[in-house]
Amino acid sequence: MTRWRIPLIAGVAGATIVGAIYLYNFVSARQVERQLYVPKPTRITPEIVLLQQYVRIDTSNPPGNETAGARFLAGLLERGGVHAEVIESAPGRGNVYARIRGKRPGEGLMLLNHIDVAPADPRGWRYPPFAARASLNMVWGRGTLDMKGVALCQLDAFLALARTRRTPERDVIFLGTADEEAGGTMGVAWLLAHRPDIFDGVRYVLNEGGINESFMEQFKYMGIEIGSKMIVKAELRAPSCQAMQQVRIALEPYISPRDPDRVLPEVRAFLHDLAPRRVQQGVLLDDIVRTVAQGKFWLVERPYREVTQNVVWAAEIAADARGATMLVALFNLPDENPDARLAWLRDFVRPYGATVEKVLEKSGPATLSPRNTPLFALITEEAHRQWGAPVGTEFLNTEYNDSRYLRPRGIVCYGMWPFEVDTYQTQGIHSIDERVRIDWYLDGVAFLRRLVARYAMEP
Repeated sequence: MTRWRIPLIAGVAGATIVGAIYLYNFVSARQVERQLYVPKPTRITPEIVLLQQYVRIDTSNPPGNETAGARFLAGLLERGGVHAEVIESAPGRGNVYARIRGKRPGEGLMLLNHIDVAPADPRGWRYPPFAARASLNMVWGRGTLDMKGVALCQLDAFLALARTRRTPERDVIFLGTADEEAGGTMGVAWLLAHRPDIFDGVRYVLNEGGINESFMEQFKYMGIEIGSKMIVKAELRAPSCQAMQQVRIALEPYISPRDPDRVLPEVRAFLHDLAPRRVQQGVLLDDIVRTVAQGKFWLVERPYREVTQNVVWAAEIAADARGATMLVALFNLPDENPDARLAWLRDFVRPYGATVEKVLEKSGPATLSPRNTPLFALITEEAHRQWGAPVGTEFLNTEYNDSRYLRPRGIVCYGMWPFEVDTYQTQGIHSIDERVRIDWYLDGVAFLRRLVARYAMEP
């Protein structure tokens, strides 16, 4: 009896382990398949046709050529009964502006989007990047996510409001801009300097920048971007490559810092919002101040650490006849004084014989946008209604968008995708095979139409 009991137990245990491994692999494979393969039929609606038409207008930046896209949008606005203005900051660098005026001054909602897209080398794409091919329940092409798809959701909501032919309670403004992908100097920054009337009475802006998370066909989290790092870009000059290399080495502790500079209250809330969705990091992120106090900050993954830090980025050293140059970017916490940060950089590099030769870009300081606003509450309500998804915040760590020009002027800016997106799709942004899922996109059209109508019309 005893002689065969041990082998029997061992056999059962082995079979159980094999069965468990098989089940785990089967479930994992099914999860991946459900994310990678969408079995629903491709549905072409008028909204999808418009998206295809817009994506086929090549507005790669550089060089931009946004005027073609601006005229396309202006044509749709005019046909919808709203006067549109195409404003060129330079030949070919077009912006488009339209406004529906409401009864109450100072409470306007701006639907902000950029017309330009990142360049797209066709090599490696499943379909040509400007073909806007509809296949496998997706529209494939540059700009489908960043951000022509969002722009047309905004435009649909804007025109739906116009079709009511009722005077809304609040202004709604549609603004498509040039040059966001190259810094915004020919777009939002130029318009602020030359056409400040466009921004008169704007209280809120809806822009890109949010993060949506989906898993196995379920919308798990909508993150609304409330702010980002502020950027200072400068070109350093040193008398030799050796001197510049010393600068580079000295900057290393600031390129990958170990300790937090400051935990802003909004950043603490952002990490707390994320914590339930981060299995390995959740306990650490739930209360980042407690994590720091317990000496566990070093256990936090780098992207989450950096939202509490002023971080330096340095490019490769370039030699020339006068010595060497190096491009440096300071990704500063949003309320940092950019001039003080530049002064720090000048003082830091001086002992190595280096100087700040050019300041290429400077932004900030800016407050983070609050979440306790009527518009944020509406977003939350409509997201629950559409998807049952929880809504939290998002803070951009190394990316940034045109909202950084508007927050310093006291305008509340929220970045969001109005439709569901999964991680596989987001990998196509600024890369190959950018695409948007058709049924999710159409859900986003309906979501934003309701959201804009409620904000514009409700007393």
